[in-house]
Amino acid sequence: MTKRKQYSNEFKLDALSLVTEQGYTQQETAERLEINSNMLSRWVRELY
Repeated sequence: MTKRKQYSNEFKLDALSLVTEQGYTQQETAERLEINSNMLSRWVRELY
């Protein structure tokens, strides 16, 4: 069984900054950071 990858709070905040402050779409951000777009969507929902 594989373990889930853990992301630091700093990484999450940087990813959220790309979406909320710098105008990137969630899909663009997920592709650039090589993370799942659903996970990024969840982080955005949790922020608000």
